[in-house]
Order: sequence, then C-alpha cells, then structure tokens
Amino acid sequence: MDLWIVLAVLAGIAGLMVLLFNRLVALRQSRSNAFSDIDVQLKQRYDLIPQLVETVKGYAGHEKQIFERVTEARAKVGQAGGGAGETRMKAEGLLGGAMMGLFAVAENYPSLKADQNFQRLMAELSDIENKIAAARRFFNNATSEYNTAVQQFPANLIAGPMGFKTEAFFELSAAETEALNKAPEVKF
Repeated sequence: MDLWIVLAVLAGIAGLMVLLFNRLVALRQSRSNAFSDIDVQLKQRYDLIPQLVETVKGYAGHEKQIFERVTEARAKVGQAGGGAGETRMKAEGLLGGAMMGLFAVAENYPSLKADQNFQRLMAELSDIENKIAAARRFFNNATSEYNTAVQQFPANLIAGPMGFKTEAFFELSAAETEALNKAPEVKF
C-alpha cells in the first residue's frame, strides 16, 4: 500500500512538471509569434525607407548628415539579422531615432510636405508605425507573461535547468522617447 502512495505522489509530481514545462514552451512560442508580427511591420518599414529618403533628398539634398544617419541605421538593422535579439531591437531603435531626424528635416520644407509622393510615403510609414506600436505592445505583453511564468514558483524550479530564462522587452530607443516627449512646434 505504501508503494502505491509513493508512486501516486511521484506520478503527481511528474505530471505537474510536464504541465509546467508545456506551459513555459507555449508562452515562449507565443512570445516568438508576437515578435514575428513585429518583424513583418519592421520589414515593411525597412523597405519603405529608401523611397522616403530619395524623395526627401530631392528637396533637401544638403541635409547629408541626416541621410547618412538613416542609411547607417538601416544598414545596422540589416546586419543585426532576424529574431528578437537585443542587438536587433537596439538597431531598430536607432533606425526609429534616425527617422525622427528625417521627419524634422521634412518639416522645414513646405513644398516637400505638399508633394504627393511624399504624402503617400508618409501615410504608409505612419500606418506601419501604428502597426509596429500595436505589435510591440502585444510582444511586450507576451514577454511579460513569459517572464512571470519563468520566475514563478514552482515553474522556476524547472525553468532554469530546462533553459528557460527571462527575455528582454522591445522598448523605444532614447531618440524615439525624446521625440515623443518633445512637444511639437506649431507655426502659423
């Protein structure tokens, strides 16, 4: 009889471990899928940037430093490769910050802002940026849920030995945060 009790307890513990492991795997997969959503939008932004830079160059060719910053940031994103690594996220943040500088240049050229091609590109970029923001929120929520599960007891007993670790959030770069916190200048 005692043997059956011991076996039942061991089976219960093994079942709990399997359930916890499967939950951690599902949460990690959910986080990965959430980043894939961001990745699609980031790819669209990445592809749109050269068109936008060329359009702005036609009006503001002497703003060479801004164009170089955007081009360099875009190259860093390409070098960072795919996935949700911190290097990739930092590179995307730099690109977002460089884009803010490009937008600031565009503000100084009323004829550029009136250009149909520029307006279309800006509308596309605005739509993509809104989708990135929504996907980023979803990703950060999935990351938070995953990190919480990895750190909670009793899952933390199997998380470490099984290779589950807390993951980084997708945060705005310093340049993007500064641009969002800065009040827009309105001139009439």
